[in-house]
Amino acid sequence: MARQTNRFVCNNCGAQYSSWAGRCSQCGEWNTITEEVQITAVTGTGLGKKAGAGNVLTVQAVAKSASKDERRMRTGLTEVDAVLGGGIVAGSVNLIAGQPGIGKSTLLLQLASMVAQEHTVLYVSGEESEHQVGMRAQRLGVAGAERLQLATSNIAEDVAATVAGGNYDFVVVDSIQTMTVQAVASAPGSVSQITNSTAVLVAAAKASNTAMFVVGHVTKEGSIAGPKVLEHIVDVVLQLEGDAYGGFKVLRATKNRFGSTSEAAIMEMDEHGLRPVDNPSQALLAERQISDGSVVLATLEGTRPLLVEVQALVNKTSYGYPKRATSGIDLNRVNLLVAMLERRTKLALSEQDIYINIVGGIRLNDPAADLAICMAIGSAAKGLQLKQNAVVFGEVGLSGEVRHVPFIDRRVAEAKKLGFEAAVGPKERGAKAGKETFLHVVPDVRTALNEFLEK
Repeated sequence: MARQTNRFVCNNCGAQYSSWAGRCSQCGEWNTITEEVQITAVTGTGLGKKAGAGNVLTVQAVAKSASKDERRMRTGLTEVDAVLGGGIVAGSVNLIAGQPGIGKSTLLLQLASMVAQEHTVLYVSGEESEHQVGMRAQRLGVAGAERLQLATSNIAEDVAATVAGGNYDFVVVDSIQTMTVQAVASAPGSVSQITNSTAVLVAAAKASNTAMFVVGHVTKEGSIAGPKVLEHIVDVVLQLEGDAYGGFKVLRATKNRFGSTSEAAIMEMDEHGLRPVDNPSQALLAERQISDGSVVLATLEGTRPLLVEVQALVNKTSYGYPKRATSGIDLNRVNLLVAMLERRTKLALSEQDIYINIVGGIRLNDPAADLAICMAIGSAAKGLQLKQNAVVFGEVGLSGEVRHVPFIDRRVAEAKKLGFEAAVGPKERGAKAGKETFLHVVPDVRTALNEFLEK
């Protein structure tokens, strides 16, 4: 007979308790602990089975395993293939997450239709009806894909049984938060349901060598909803970032067992779905107005050079303490740079409100943005502009020194391609003195402000 026990689980971190509490002692979140009914000793679910003697594993040489190199499935979008490490690996389980309305379902339906040109594909929707998915397919112009099959279900066992049959090369599950395992008596989206549903789907995909994409939700803080085991159990974790109402969308891998996590795909949404941006630097700078507080940064999205405009606004505060606000960059990093500027230069910023904006909805994590932010703040505070039509990059330390950043040659090449006259940044390692005339090397922030800003 099956035995039921009640337990209390935090929906944020997965911590378990014997009784309910208002606040989770592990992650500190409030009102995330919910009661769940746990069923054990259920036949066929693997729960509560008695331990046996086990079977001897079949082993083989690593060299033999390494020689098995299967051809990857191409998605039809070159940039997405680069993020995946060259294409979709057969038998891999890929998790894609992002804010509501960012375009996850749209992107996966596009990929499914492109893969369906050469492979059999199944799109399983647990959130929408067949009619709703069909309307999106018609809008995207992919309704005519003959090898693209559609099913609606939120029962994980049914989806796993369909995948295990081996009739499909590529399967999309939208989304994991709607999937339920019937043996687990808890609501969809709970820790138990997400954990068990993912385990069932992963086992079916691995056994049948079927590539699978799973859609995941995110919390209000932007992290992937559900237990951390969801990210550990899958092979690839993709994040789709950007503004849901416009601007560029950036697809990057935070985990990839089959390739690098340094690649990024830059796309934008139109009436036909998500499309790669051929020249994002030119698009980001198309409406730029040259004024004080405006500096062009040569950054990287993965290994791809990208020129973005950094805007700064400095005003005398009307409050008892100065306000700092940022869009597209970490506020703590800006506060650190402001403190460094006030200590290492003659800028008086203690009574100034400072606002930093990264144009185009791009979110920057590149340390090379430090020098551009410092020069934008200095430019806005003194009403000055750059002497030359130049790009700026470089990491800045607390002593005001400008430090080396990777891929300087790619940043400089991108600036030359878009017609800039110079670049301001650190010296490239291994470069001979006096050979480079395009790149103006600055040792510290004070030198950069004094030499390259003018009225």
